Amino acid sequence: MMHRNPWDSYRRIATQTAPPGQLVLMLYDGAIRSLEQALRGFGSDDPAIANATIHNGVQKAIEIVRELNCCLNMERGGECAATLRRLYDYFERRLFESNLRKEPTGIEEVLRHLLTLRDAWATMLTQQAVPAAISASQPVSAPVSAR
Repeated sequence: MMHRNPWDSYRRIATQTAPPGQLVLMLYDGAIRSLEQALRGFGSDDPAIANATIHNGVQKAIEIVRELNCCLNMERGGECAATLRRLYDYFERRLFESNLRKEPTGIEEVLRHLLTLRDAWATMLTQQAVPAAISASQPVSAPVSAR
């Protein structure tokens, strides 16, 4: 009998039911976790474990950055989408180089930028939710003719 991790089921359901803005936040979180994992590899005394940890973390982050890049709506996103496209392309190059050379500087740089983007995205989602919550809590008035 195969035992499944309940967190895997939770994660699968969360990604299937999350609104698009929340999915982007989840992608940022995943890339950040992967890069933090990769950076931990630099502290390993075993070269095989260090290389595998760095490589696996960076590769996963690259896949996530590619997904963020592919999801950009260039028609509706205008200059913001174009800027993010260039930024994601840059992130991918820096991560590839850092993985190839096994140097932490590019990983640390991309991690800093992703943390900034993630925080900005979370703030934007929060600010969008507040007006919606306020308008939902406003009592609906009866039409003037019904008074």
